[in-house]
Amino acid sequence: MTMPADPEADAVRLREAMTGALVRDGVLNDPGWRTAVETVPRHRFVPGFYLPAQERDEHGLTVWEPVTAELDYGRWLASAYSDTTLITQFDDKEPDWKSPQVRHGGAPTSSSTLPSLVVRMWTDADIVEGHTVLEIGTGSGYSTALACERLGSADVTSIDVDPNRLEMAANTLYGCGYTPTLAVADGLYGYWPEARFDRIVAACSFRSVPPALISQARPGGKILLTLSGWLYGYARVLLTVAEDGTAEGPLLPGTVSFMSARTHAAPAFGNPSHWTAGLPEKPRVTRHSPERITAASAEAFHLRFLAQCAIPGTQLAAVDDVLQLVDVVTASAASLTPKDGTWEVREGGPVKLWERVEHVLDAYDTADQPGPETFTLHVYSGGQHLRHPQVPGLPLPRP
Repeated sequence: MTMPADPEADAVRLREAMTGALVRDGVLNDPGWRTAVETVPRHRFVPGFYLPAQERDEHGLTVWEPVTAELDYGRWLASAYSDTTLITQFDDKEPDWKSPQVRHGGAPTSSSTLPSLVVRMWTDADIVEGHTVLEIGTGSGYSTALACERLGSADVTSIDVDPNRLEMAANTLYGCGYTPTLAVADGLYGYWPEARFDRIVAACSFRSVPPALISQARPGGKILLTLSGWLYGYARVLLTVAEDGTAEGPLLPGTVSFMSARTHAAPAFGNPSHWTAGLPEKPRVTRHSPERITAASAEAFHLRFLAQCAIPGTQLAAVDDVLQLVDVVTASAASLTPKDGTWEVREGGPVKLWERVEHVLDAYDTADQPGPETFTLHVYSGGQHLRHPQVPGLPLPRP
């Protein structure tokens, strides 16, 4: 198709519309971040991306359609200025954007996060002019550009573990006039050459708080990151670092998920039926339905994270109506089967996985079902614990 002579002109109108929508939704209350969103050309950071088709394929896999200016200019530009996460990479492999192909399934490993969440993260981190910032997960570079526009490039450091992704982001950032410090580095270890930082913000998730990030934040500095795990439970936490090197802070409300740091991703565990084949034949009726942690609700999203803290080495697989829990760390397993309106569980191994989850759910109900913001994460030399006045302490995995 014939490309418009100047796509920048079309982008101005769409960018204004996106900014207005974010203002109406209450996302852009800060004038500084509003100016940044009005200014940064997101379309330059996403020359190609994937969007999910409306229907899955015959195997139930998500069909991912490539979108570029050459394939469909209108869809490409409109999507770039929609409040949508745009997938830019699968399975750690860079797509061939000169000849992109439709994909069936695959694990997204890089993206341009939806603008409302990017702004929410920067805002929740309580960033103001004069702060030095470390961003973990450069990705497309769009969020980095917003920070540079707001703070100035000299105060922004951004790292990414993927050299190809970082090179593409760097080319776009420099082309737009932004010159932050960029480095190929693993977010688990931060970036010592530019430390210490006033704020550290992660655009990926971790199973626990990396100790290096605590050490690289100034006393009084803040760290905003997403905690996740192998049950795919998520929670955001805003930590304040103390003079003695400890840190603590509340979980934040809302349902937000980020891709895992690559070294924190869940390991493969084989065929779940192999794990559950040797479980005791006689089941027991569960006290709680597993739907409490699997339902598509805000409460289940929160409970899934709490349950994950109790069984951090566990993964969940669904085989027809049966749910199977597999713990590759302790070699424990459990199988949950619906029966006559209830659920039955069979458990084996050194850890009774579902029993541990039920203890958490019991405590949660006894405490009148407290929300995420009532929990505090404490990080200290002896470990990391999520605490609540009425719920037993839940340890996070060792960093």
